Amino acid sequence: MTTSDLHDLRERTREFARARDWAPFHTPKNLAMAMSVEVAEVAEHFQWLRSGADAELDDATRAAIRLELADVLLYLVQLADQLDVDLHAAAVEKMALNAIKYPPKPR
Repeated sequence: MTTSDLHDLRERTREFARARDWAPFHTPKNLAMAMSVEVAEVAEHFQWLRSGADAELDDATRAAIRLELADVLLYLVQLADQLDVDLHAAAVEKMALNAIKYPPKPR
């Protein structure tokens, strides 16, 4: 996903909320809570599976997980928008920090 893809999602979610007068409800707290609910809905699909590997998932479950992941992403984009966080830059920065914290194993 590129920065422009994230900007596109941000603009689409802004317009979607604006058209429904949802902006007053899209506070950082509410968006974070909604996102956590969606994450739980993703986890629910894996709850009683042995590993959650692809072979354990039927087409309907894969489709449901896909849509729940989209919900998580959309709430994440909206939360980042409310907090003025550039998600692409934050992710790149976090990966750089993780590379320092968890260096590659020597070969």
